[in-house]
Amino acid sequence: MRHAARSGTADAPGAGTPRDWLELAVAVDHEAVETVSAILSREAAGGVSIEPGFALLDEGLAVELDTARPVLVRAWLADAGSSSTAGAVDRVRHALGHLQAFDLRPIGELQTRVVGTTDWAAQGRAHFPVLRIGRFVVRPTWRRYRVAPGELPLVLDAGAAFGTGLHPTTRLCLLGLEAWADEGLVDGARVLDVGSGSGILSVAAARLGAGSVLGVDTDPMAVEATRANARRNRLGSMILSRQGSVPTDEPPFDLVLGNLVASVLVPLAPALYRETRPPDALSRAGGAVTGGRLLASGIIEPREAEVREAFLRAGFELRRRWTEGDWVALEAARSGWRQDAGRARPRSARRAADAA
Repeated sequence: MRHAARSGTADAPGAGTPRDWLELAVAVDHEAVETVSAILSREAAGGVSIEPGFALLDEGLAVELDTARPVLVRAWLADAGSSSTAGAVDRVRHALGHLQAFDLRPIGELQTRVVGTTDWAAQGRAHFPVLRIGRFVVRPTWRRYRVAPGELPLVLDAGAAFGTGLHPTTRLCLLGLEAWADEGLVDGARVLDVGSGSGILSVAAARLGAGSVLGVDTDPMAVEATRANARRNRLGSMILSRQGSVPTDEPPFDLVLGNLVASVLVPLAPALYRETRPPDALSRAGGAVTGGRLLASGIIEPREAEVREAFLRAGFELRRRWTEGDWVALEAARSGWRQDAGRARPRSARRAADAA
């Protein structure tokens, strides 16, 4: 998820030129992030940004999540001075007011301010350090870093798109990808990155040896960010980025990445299953096998059970989970077959999931 800088003082909407954007910002408890993000994203074509409470460690090369601090959720509306933007702000305030009335989790007041396009893109730079995440080194384009042997550089300019590596959901995906690489699953694989954002996961998969990567995102700015970051990392020929979602109308993929949120993963579960490669009939001879794998992140722990159930209903076998704070990433696989007393029978996805 995209990281951004703290917002400044609030201004009233309507003061900008047609080129200006209106920034919306609200500080929320970490358990309310998903709900508040969904409210803002309904109105914000410019995308939603999540800045978790964190502390930088090891001279800025590591991050420690602090769940006691509020999370800043921000979004941007084009044409700050228009009546349609003012209406969108009213709808966001109304929806947030309903949440505040229930008093389930602390949710601050909506703050607004007019920002120029250049200011918007530059705001996150001060809060985007060089990060080590496993073997990966995530380096923004404006910072210098000498890569050590064994490290895999990811050179990024997130711009207005999701995914800088600061948010736990992105870090969990990178660690999951690294685990797959250690098992030999990434080398030469066809990879699908659903909701590619800045392209960080597409670039990481290519760095680990994927044969090809397709990134899809409904936001055209994310598509351009993925393309630009692929070129920055000299991986433009390996990474294809286009606007859209699933189904992709492509042959099933060996590996599927979905750093989304629970409210998106649940309805997309059947489509994600169809995008994931089924087991090869020839591979069933040796015992338990699986087909392609799905790595799903962006899941807040209270909604994990809902996501698990959706994946099981779709036909996935749940295999592993990674956690950081209250965030969860799940590994799922297309179910395979196993030999039992000379007979092949379907593997129980639910039993495997219970053991995960």
